[in-house]
Amino acid sequence: MRELEVAIPKPSDQAALQPEEHAQPDSEASAILLDIEGTTTPIDFVYKVLFPYAGKHMETYVESHIAELPAIYEEYETEQGQKPPWRQPDDTAAAAQFLLWLMDQDRKSTVLKSVQGKIWERGFVSGELKGEVYPDVKPAFERWKSQGKTIAIFSSGSILAQKQLFQHSTEGDLTAFISAYFDTTTGPKRDPESYRAICKKIQTERSRVCFYSDVAEELEAARFAGLKAVLVVRPGTDWDGPTVTDFSGQ
Repeated sequence: MRELEVAIPKPSDQAALQPEEHAQPDSEASAILLDIEGTTTPIDFVYKVLFPYAGKHMETYVESHIAELPAIYEEYETEQGQKPPWRQPDDTAAAAQFLLWLMDQDRKSTVLKSVQGKIWERGFVSGELKGEVYPDVKPAFERWKSQGKTIAIFSSGSILAQKQLFQHSTEGDLTAFISAYFDTTTGPKRDPESYRAICKKIQTERSRVCFYSDVAEELEAARFAGLKAVLVVRPGTDWDGPTVTDFSGQ
């Protein structure tokens, strides 16, 4: 739908994006929707542990999964920008270089996220990787569950990667607390329609869903869709709405 690509009005331009209930954003929420990177999990873990691990194993993965080359090449054909050369569709080295280039560009490519998730799965299952989460995350999960709230995840990382991170986390297996996972196959994180779709899938009114993220543009999209939205200040981002530095008081 083309309407999803329109710019989201800033709060100063549209009063509807300034809900009065900022003081207690999730007090009446029946569902909690969480970002991962910078929200439940340190950004450094993603960029200094997960990305290097995927990069190290990228070429080996592609060589052993040639059936995935057509999808990767299709992504290459549609990608704009100064991408690396790839002349033969069956060139596994070129495919790996393209995926590494996407990583360097921090592209939210569904194909890339799928490959990364499968590589990370090996690391998590083997014990090479442990999903780092902030120490306040598990207590918050326990508290929200005791309050009868649904907990869901929305991340640009694949659903497989999300599940592996929380199953093999530094705080133990946290997947029992999580009812649903969503990635970019649902839609872009800065697109209001993605949040409408998530609320429909978890069967919860939008006004009763509270979304936590460290990215203001994602929060604006969620608020535009009718959700409550809270900035998690784990490093800090400009944002006119409510903020939390951890989940201890939520």
